Amino acid sequence: MCGIAGICQLDASPLTPEAGQWVKAMTDRMAHRGPDGEGQWSDGAVCLGHRRLSIIDLSGGGQPMHSADGQLTVTFNGEIYNYAELKEQLSALGGTFRTSSDTEVILEGYRIWGPDCLARFDGMFAFALWDRQRRRLFCARDRFGKKPFFYTVQQGRLYFSSELTGLEQVRHLSLTMDPQAVMRYLAYEYVPTPQSIYAEVQSLPPAHMLLLEDGNVRLARYWDMPVPDETDKRDDAALCEELRFLLARAVRRRMVSDVPLGVFLSGGIDSSIVAGLMARQSPTPIKTFSIGFTEASYDESHYARIAAKAFGTEHHERVLSAEECADTLPGIVSSMDVPMADASVAPTWLLSGVTREKVTVALGGDGADELWAGYEHYIGFKIAQWYNAAPAALRESVIEPLTRLLPSSAGYINPRLAVATFLRAAHAPAWQRVQTMLTAFTPDMQDAILDEGFKAQSPGFLAPEALFAPTREHYDHWQPQNAAAPLARAFHVYARQFMLDDILVKVDRCSMLHSLEVRAPFLDKDAAEFAARLPVSRKLHGFKRKWLLKKAFADLLPKEILHRNKRGFQIPVAQWLRGRLRPLMEDLLCESALKAQGIFNPLTVRALMDRHISGQADLRKPLWTLLVFQLWWRARHN
Repeated sequence: MCGIAGICQLDASPLTPEAGQWVKAMTDRMAHRGPDGEGQWSDGAVCLGHRRLSIIDLSGGGQPMHSADGQLTVTFNGEIYNYAELKEQLSALGGTFRTSSDTEVILEGYRIWGPDCLARFDGMFAFALWDRQRRRLFCARDRFGKKPFFYTVQQGRLYFSSELTGLEQVRHLSLTMDPQAVMRYLAYEYVPTPQSIYAEVQSLPPAHMLLLEDGNVRLARYWDMPVPDETDKRDDAALCEELRFLLARAVRRRMVSDVPLGVFLSGGIDSSIVAGLMARQSPTPIKTFSIGFTEASYDESHYARIAAKAFGTEHHERVLSAEECADTLPGIVSSMDVPMADASVAPTWLLSGVTREKVTVALGGDGADELWAGYEHYIGFKIAQWYNAAPAALRESVIEPLTRLLPSSAGYINPRLAVATFLRAAHAPAWQRVQTMLTAFTPDMQDAILDEGFKAQSPGFLAPEALFAPTREHYDHWQPQNAAAPLARAFHVYARQFMLDDILVKVDRCSMLHSLEVRAPFLDKDAAEFAARLPVSRKLHGFKRKWLLKKAFADLLPKEILHRNKRGFQIPVAQWLRGRLRPLMEDLLCESALKAQGIFNPLTVRALMDRHISGQADLRKPLWTLLVFQLWWRARHN
């Protein structure tokens, strides 16, 4: 796990001497991603930089790395989990290896198979490879986008970096905030790929390669998620056996490390499966890590201890008060390279810190909720189809008025807010339904809260068809329309949008700020394809989420874990905004600051704060989204 950066001249002419200084500035800014070493290499038209977090082949895996013949050079961030098998295959085909590093498999894989090597890699990665003979820059990102890759083409050059903060160090680059990206951030709580917060910068989509050759930059997809096979009639026993094999192998591959490793253990289904499979395959007790909160409504540490005891782990736990967590938030958000308003960024950052005290690599359960129907929203999507089939008179005159009588709460679940969100989603078109359940600011809310001059820069963009165009693209990805049912399309939206730009960004940034590598067995290529191909009913069986996953691992999991309800990794944001974080919110969202910024309407923002503080409404989601943006903005404009 590392940080990469580089510059390449589009016309293959030599770079100016200052290019090395710019690349060093980028990699220095990302030192947290690779504190164990740094490297830089130049060759006429290209300059590649690297920061190393040593995981495999501690003495021989330095980068940028060259092929034996000197014709290929790569800077690589991530891990190729099946590198041992690939090394055998490549050696039989004449491949030459001088190290034990998985990085060298990329060089030899490209040399022998060309860009088609990507189809053979199982891992998490972002890399840039310079082919001296062809004068070609070959870049790629893994199938799910676990590792980041930002790039911009300016002044006849391509610049790339693992983080936006890297590109921000190149002072002559034009980096202007994109008004449409801000609007999408307010809607999604992140800026959806391939867009970035800067108009000139893009994020390479997952499962894509980028080729710079003959002065042209070309993107191409090299993998796609398979369509669910609703005709699959295999019995549960056969499916469970295959799933157990695939996940056990995925975990085993991710246990390869020359440094200590452990596992994030929340006490939920996913992390407990990973921990249990690790324990079964480890000759010594594995290390598990969790954090808890003194506030019972948000604390899961009891379940983590149950799982740790069942698997005989060496368990490490830290219990925090919400106040301690709240006090760390401004610093965490300010250090993120992208504005991302998932409130669980705080506990994820804290957990990463606790884990890094003992190990350098941790496995986690990321990806299972999206691929196996772990979220309540999957059920909401299903119920919405039934709800809309009910008589309009019943819905409008009886059900919806009754929902407004539900109680409100500042705890983990607010019944009134949850039902109101569901109804808003039920009224939305099917393609927009999943995102409606997740949206912080609806188009109408944005229309009210944004400054008139700011909106005028992108007329008509707040129309749902424009604002939520990325969601529509993912929902309609499989053509013709009957290639997948609406609920199957919702799975695709979750995996290619929410998981990509929220869950994986959060885990990557929080872990790498502590120089910790996190691996996700559920996103193993074969295990993920198995899940994606399953009929939806094998994942969401009636109202039972993760149905086949739970069935396959019922003998592994303690009963208290197997039958518990899912809990998100959350913090008491609603309460904090009325108490601990209120002074910070008042400062960041004050009238003078907003007027100087020119993005938000101070009067509307003040009204939102007043309604939340007084308890008239639970506006935790929009206010938190605004607060995070202001923290990100202030870190760059102070």
